Amino acid sequence: MQLMLPALTAPPLALYVHFPWCVRKCPYCDFNSYTLNGALPLEAYLARLEKDLEAQAPQVAGREIVSVFFGGGTPSLFAPHAIARLLEAARRQLRLAADAEVTLEANPGAVERSAFREYRAAGVTRVSLGAQSFDPRSLSALGRIHSPAETRAAAAELHAAGLANFNLDLMYALPGQDLRGAVHDVEEALALAPAHLSHYQLTLEAGTVFAAQRPSLPDEDLAAAMRDECAGTLTSAGLRRYEVSAWARPGAQCRHNLNYWSFGDYLGVGAGAHGKLSFPASGGIMRTAQLREPRRYLASADVDLARRTIAQMELPFEFMLNALRLTEGFSVATFTSRTGLPWQAVDKPVQAAIARGLLARSADRYRPSERGLEFLNEMLVDFLPESPEKPSGSALSTVTPKPPPGAPRRLFTAGSGANGE
Repeated sequence: MQLMLPALTAPPLALYVHFPWCVRKCPYCDFNSYTLNGALPLEAYLARLEKDLEAQAPQVAGREIVSVFFGGGTPSLFAPHAIARLLEAARRQLRLAADAEVTLEANPGAVERSAFREYRAAGVTRVSLGAQSFDPRSLSALGRIHSPAETRAAAAELHAAGLANFNLDLMYALPGQDLRGAVHDVEEALALAPAHLSHYQLTLEAGTVFAAQRPSLPDEDLAAAMRDECAGTLTSAGLRRYEVSAWARPGAQCRHNLNYWSFGDYLGVGAGAHGKLSFPASGGIMRTAQLREPRRYLASADVDLARRTIAQMELPFEFMLNALRLTEGFSVATFTSRTGLPWQAVDKPVQAAIARGLLARSADRYRPSERGLEFLNEMLVDFLPESPEKPSGSALSTVTPKPPPGAPRRLFTAGSGANGE
């Protein structure tokens, strides 16, 4: 007798818009970003994004956009009027929810004074600020163009502009950093009263300057001590860890990223942006990818979007790669409705993870334990499709780095993540 599959349902839908240029490319960065040489092609890029939105809108007709994320690169190189124009184009082509969360990534050294008031007037409701560190030597080692004073000034302006719902990005295990330095960065960040804090370990990514010219980094034991000590500081300050590298005050979780981690859908617009769309009528789930290089993206006569339907055998891993990042985990109903697969497709590896103490069950919810969050990659490998190339858990790094905007993040070489902070 043929097994009846659960009905695939359309999950919440978000919009990601990628801006690929930076004032200067950081040596650790493997995002799809490029140093801006010459004038910013503002008008040409805005027109291309509008064309992109118009071309993709029909495949999500009638569906509501719950969040918008302007990521990069450095979106704050684009003036408030440009962001306003894009949001208006999105409203023409798509159904934006009246209470949609609209996040703008910004670098403290690339925002004009008092611009945050104008961004808020343009429709931005949330800002993600790339602080990274409050130590001048660490910022210099990371190739950052801003100072700690500029981060403090930007945070003060966000509060003054009525944008208190902002995130600070922080990194730890930096070149030459000790335990006290890592905790001091968190304390300095908390003094600015952010609603949200992303705290992730610096890792050496292939293709970056740091990968070719390796800096001296803290060893694994020291990095783990930094992580744990900083976690205690954040908890004491009233922030709650809700995702592997994300902390928030009550009610301030990033709705856009929660949609990613819950295996929601998203349109990807802009050079190198990725998307994920579910089609209940056909039972298929598709991943999309834009042309990465900005010049090719701008020069393309048509919207040249690569599309790939996710094979059913890959769906368990694709879902778990996202959902197991959340401290609250996922429900059985979420898995079945967002993959269209029966629970039996993952029951065996789930039970194995429970037996190893990596996963805990409460009613119909499954959430990673503290140990599971630390050894997330070891748990995830059991959800990979069987193949001769399938890696062993012992070969995987336990590091869970920040997912870059505009390109799929891999916790290891197989699988994809999302755009966002």
